[in-house]
Amino acid sequence: MPITSGQPSRSAIGNTPRVYPPDLQPLLQSILAALAGIDVVHESEVALIRDSDADEWLKQSVIRRLDERRRERRAPYVRQLAAVEERIRALAA
Repeated sequence: MPITSGQPSRSAIGNTPRVYPPDLQPLLQSILAALAGIDVVHESEVALIRDSDADEWLKQSVIRRLDERRRERRAPYVRQLAAVEERIRALAA
């Protein structure tokens, strides 16, 4: 019979779902959903441009603008996510 320390194994700890305070979990889910939505739209638009018959230089120019727009749209959510993560760290301390 194997000898155990009585403490959960690393794999058991790693498989434990994270539980956030009730006020933070919906906010976190909302932020992540918004970021995912922005990314899905961006990837769709980039794919549309790449598959077009436009000249390559024009495609690259449009894709650069789409990338910049994506960064701008994501920025407030990324800041909000960082603030939520900081609150989670503070609660865990």
